[in-house]
Amino acid sequence: MMFDKTTKAGTAGGTLLSIFANINSEDLIKTAVLAAVGAVVSFAVTLLLKLLAKRIKK
Repeated sequence: MMFDKTTKAGTAGGTLLSIFANINSEDLIKTAVLAAVGAVVSFAVTLLLKLLAKRIKK
């Protein structure tokens, strides 16, 4: 069974809209804050590991 581009776009759009309709703004804010904290921690750990690797190589 073949689907054309409009069917795929309509299905994807409908799915996204139904997801957005069921997401609370509180959940969205909490997710954004947790993502930001995770990115900062990941960046800090990367810098720390690079620093440790440089010290070990010396």
